[in-house]
Amino acid sequence: LDTTAAMHLAPVLTGFAAACPAVDLSLRTGTTAELVEQVLAGAVEGAFVCGPVEHPAIEATPAFQEELVAITAPGMTEIADVMSGAETRIVVLRAGCSYRRRLEEILAARGVTGLRILEFGTIETILGCVSAGLGITLLPRGIAEGPVARGRVRAHSLPAREGGVMTLFIRRRDSYRTPAMTAFMDHLYPTADAAQ
Repeated sequence: LDTTAAMHLAPVLTGFAAACPAVDLSLRTGTTAELVEQVLAGAVEGAFVCGPVEHPAIEATPAFQEELVAITAPGMTEIADVMSGAETRIVVLRAGCSYRRRLEEILAARGVTGLRILEFGTIETILGCVSAGLGITLLPRGIAEGPVARGRVRAHSLPAREGGVMTLFIRRRDSYRTPAMTAFMDHLYPTADAAQ
């Protein structure tokens, strides 16, 4: 996930690279759906995805707790007004993005259907379009903090059942755990108990 890479992985990767300088590491981003597919196909050893993930071939370990917030243009004070309109526009990543799916579910639960979708390839473009008043989006609070502090956008808290999400690290259950993967997991989960 782009958001996981941006918010959480720098310290993990720094420690891993220092401890294992001979290991080559390739980091790719994608949607949750794409990453689950790649893990199942054996194309990647593991992936960070938005939970929950329920598949018999996948082992999922909690990695990071996130709080998702609805993001609007800075002048929008009442999120209920935005989330009840017949012409609601959402500004999102491509299909398969878990935050996009969650936003669609949140709006559907409020009776908002027939969404107009503006789809972009980067978080920065999405934030720029939301700032310009083109629609709303759903992102982790940590990603929105900078733009909120600069007055570019406004973050709206959601009820815990809608805004709480766990980022999981997934692997195939039947895959061989290489020494490099073991070392990576040790940096991701510093205590032996957490990695089990």
